[in-house]
Amino acid sequence: MNFIQTKANLIDMNFTERIEEILHKEAQAILDIPMTDQFEKAVKLIVEQVHEKGGKLVTSGMGKAGQIAMNIATTFCSTGTPAVFLHPSEAQHGDLGILQKNDLMLVISNSGKTREILELLHLASNLMPELKFIVITGNNQSELAQRADVCLFTGAPGEVCPLGLTPTTSTTLMTVIGDILVVGAMEATHFDAHQYALRH
Repeated sequence: MNFIQTKANLIDMNFTERIEEILHKEAQAILDIPMTDQFEKAVKLIVEQVHEKGGKLVTSGMGKAGQIAMNIATTFCSTGTPAVFLHPSEAQHGDLGILQKNDLMLVISNSGKTREILELLHLASNLMPELKFIVITGNNQSELAQRADVCLFTGAPGEVCPLGLTPTTSTTLMTVIGDILVVGAMEATHFDAHQYALRH
């Protein structure tokens, strides 16, 4: 279906029906996230590195994936897991120094080919060879996925954007996967309402 046909269909379709279609597609994409043991491994790694060894979670991503990574970091902080967002470009100009012993990185790239993220992994590994990486990606065959200690695959659904280009469904899945990790860490560490209140 080309762009002109898509535009015509949008004009003909009742707007409420279009909204329902978008909601259905995004909801189905969430339900279709491949459930593997990688999710359990990711939560265990976060608990081990941050809560048992005293490190922190360092998240990163470029563009819209970076905004998701930033949100994941703040949500982890508010639920008892120290986390910080590291911009991949700024990391190349000194901010990489935020990494410390026992830290763990969570990086996001839908394509798995984002140049700045691949460069970040290279630089971070040179600085701290023992550093481990959790990756959220829509390309589980990418170089980024292959270099990960834990790879969380989104399932790579099509975007609901009428052009099929704008990050829409993919960013929804990144957010949901982040929520899975946050909730998993909360339950594993028995984080309660009192501890939550102390942070707000």
